[in-house]
Parts: sequence; structure tokens; C-alpha cells
Amino acid sequence: MNSTETFDTSKKFSDLGLPETLLKAVNEKGFEYPTRIQASLLPVALSGKDCLGQAKTGTGKTAAFALPMLARLDKGDAFSGLVLVPTRELAIQVAKEFMEFAKYSGHKVVAVYGGSSINTQTTQLKAGPAIIVGTPGRVMDMNQRGILPYHQVKVAVLDEVDRMLDIGFREDIRRILGSMKQHPQTVFVSATISPEIEKLARSYMRDAEKIVSSEKSLTVSQVDQSYLPVDYWCKRRLLHHLLTHETAELTVVFCRTKRTVDDVTEYLQKKNIDAFAIHGDMYQKARDKVMERLRGGHLSVLVASDLAARGLDVDDISHVINYDIPEDPEVYVHRIGRTARAGRRGIAWSFVCPDQGELLTNIEMLTNVEIVRKEYPDFDPGPPPVEVQARRDQEVKRRETNDATKNRFQAAAPTPTVADPTKFPGGVVPTGQPMKRLGGKVNSRRRH
Repeated sequence: MNSTETFDTSKKFSDLGLPETLLKAVNEKGFEYPTRIQASLLPVALSGKDCLGQAKTGTGKTAAFALPMLARLDKGDAFSGLVLVPTRELAIQVAKEFMEFAKYSGHKVVAVYGGSSINTQTTQLKAGPAIIVGTPGRVMDMNQRGILPYHQVKVAVLDEVDRMLDIGFREDIRRILGSMKQHPQTVFVSATISPEIEKLARSYMRDAEKIVSSEKSLTVSQVDQSYLPVDYWCKRRLLHHLLTHETAELTVVFCRTKRTVDDVTEYLQKKNIDAFAIHGDMYQKARDKVMERLRGGHLSVLVASDLAARGLDVDDISHVINYDIPEDPEVYVHRIGRTARAGRRGIAWSFVCPDQGELLTNIEMLTNVEIVRKEYPDFDPGPPPVEVQARRDQEVKRRETNDATKNRFQAAAPTPTVADPTKFPGGVVPTGQPMKRLGGKVNSRRRH
């Protein structure tokens, strides 16, 4: 389904100045019209100008920098293109897309990343590929070994630049780009770019042109976004309810920690749901195996940590569930961008506990989208855990005790009285001691 929000239907790829070898590969992939970010960024990148591109997740940013890089580099130019990405999965995905576009251009592409055989990657690099896609740690390792030189790089790309220039990768990027005295063309792209990240990015660029195609919001309108209020102890039960009551082609469930990923996956498997986990503590072979199942369509539920939010580019993801709502609103943007790829529709649900309203509000403010409340009247949350019920009972008892304890400033109850007109016309006569009395002693000695 084409969307005027995502695609620029006033142009075709043949209008963008790409060589025939690339256009043939583009046509074979079924691309007719470029997305807005592709139509805007491609001509600027083709001119050799530095550019900073911001566009919604799922709108084809990889092709926006891959196609002009392939067009500008000769296939025999070894180590002339370098693409840096934050995760292993994204390195594999981006390299795969480069290879598909380079099908007829003859450019050699190699992915280098940690957790995989360094000997195999060394052999591939010794063949002198034109383009390297890699994670910063492995790229620096190969450079220090003398296998991956920086001085030949003509075009350098930072994909997911907000993550690449975050504190975790910042020093690595400084070392890599700072070593390129030849000042290559730089192309930085991401769905979210804060003013701080933009300022830092421009320090590595020369007169960079910024291209923004995010329009009114950072999330595509094809994603139906809603939140479900839930107590934290009911989240697994609610997740199971959704997965068994909704029709989904492929669901990605995002959790905040690796332990939660494992716990949720184990719970779903015990409930006979075909769920698989992926996170950073898994061996690379295990992660690769899960990704192969995912891309091959042999997986229905993927439970993932946020490493997958930047490395999943699969068209068939129909649902994204934020099992743990992220504290960083930008993480939300990247998570839900896994669905509704290239104009398709998608669904994003977020579990929100009673004390997480502010996190939801922050997301709405960043994305400029109202996330509507979703209810499941037939969902039975079940009883709270024993410790939660004990705390509730204790709280009820405390309140009852407070209510029963009199306030010392509260007016005392009146002294019991009875009317006796024979003793005093129209008067009242006390029948008992007053409720409060002065408890002090009276000094009866007269002072002289």
C-alpha cells in the first residue's frame, strides 16, 4: 500500500540520477516511487555534499545512503566506503541490503562485527572490498591489526547517528573519524536527532545540509498506537491474553532487561506459544539462528531487548508490544518503527503501569501523537500476589486505625445531661462526670 505520507509519488528512481546498474536492482526489489527521505537525500548525497538526514523509522533511510554511495564509488576502490552501525544485527541487515543493490554494479560488501569469526572476516577484508559495514569495536580492532585502513575511505556513514554519538559510542566514533585526515564525505541519518547530537554530528562534517522528512510527527500514521493500563504483576497474563485473542502475523515484544526477556519467553513457551528470545547476552550463533527464523517467516513471537529495535528490518512484523514502556521516548520511536514498514499498516501496544503516566506523556510530547487507551473487558487480571495483597490489607488496617484514633484537637463529646424543671426551671442537670477534666493539682496554701 502506497502512502503519500511515506512516498514521493511525483518522482521515480529513474529521476534521481542513479546509474542503470543500480536502477535495475531497485526495480527488481519492486521499488516504484522513492520515499520522501530517499527523494530528498539521494540527490544531495550524490553531489558529494555532507548531509544529515532525519526521517521516520521504516521509511527507507538505508537505501537513501546506500544508493548514492554505490553510485559514487568505483567497484575496484578498496575500503572506499565505511558504514558504522550500533548493533551486530543492524550490520548484517545493512550489508545485506547493500549487496542486493550492488547485484549488477559489482561492488564487494563485507560486514564486520563482534561475536563472529574474526578469521573469516579477516579473509574477506584481505580481498579488498569496496564497502565495509561494521560495528565500531570490530572496525577499530581490524584497523589496529592493519587489515582495515581508514585513509582510503571516501564516504563515511553513521546509521542511527543518535545512538552512534551517544556516550557509549562517542569516543569510538571520535577515534575512527578523527583518523581520516582526508575528510571523506559524511552522511549521518536517524529517526531522532536531538540538538546536542546534531551539534556533535556537525563537528565531523563540513557545511552539512540537514534534510528532515519527519513532518508533523516522528511516527508514521500507518501505526495504530494505543496503551493498555495494567498492574505490573498482570503484564505476563495480559500479554498471553493479547497473543491468544488477536490475529497477528508476527509480533515483537520489547522488554527493558535481558532477564525479563528470558522470563517472558519461558512463560510464553510454557503456555504453548511459539516464542523466541534475542538479547545481547546470547551467543552470536544463537542470535543469528533466531534472526534467520525471523526473516524466513518461521517465527510468530520474538521477545527482544532494545538491541533489536535498531536491527530489525522485516516487512512482516504486524504488531509491536512494549511490554516495558521505555524511559527514553526516542527508544519508543525506534521500537514501533519495526512495524508498518514501507507504507504497510501496523499496530503498537504499550503496557502502562499506574505509576508510569509521565513516561507515556513524554512519548506523546516527543512524537506529537495522542496514544489512545485500549481496554479488554474480557481480560481477567487474576488475584494480586500474596505480598501485594498483604500490603493492601496492612494499608486498609492502618487507615481504619487512624480513623478510630481521636484527634486531640477534636471537640470533646458533651457531658451527659437530663432536663429536670423541678430542680431548675428549663435547665439541664448533669448526670455524670465531664468527658475531660483538668488533671492538675490545686495549691490551697495562701501566699502572703
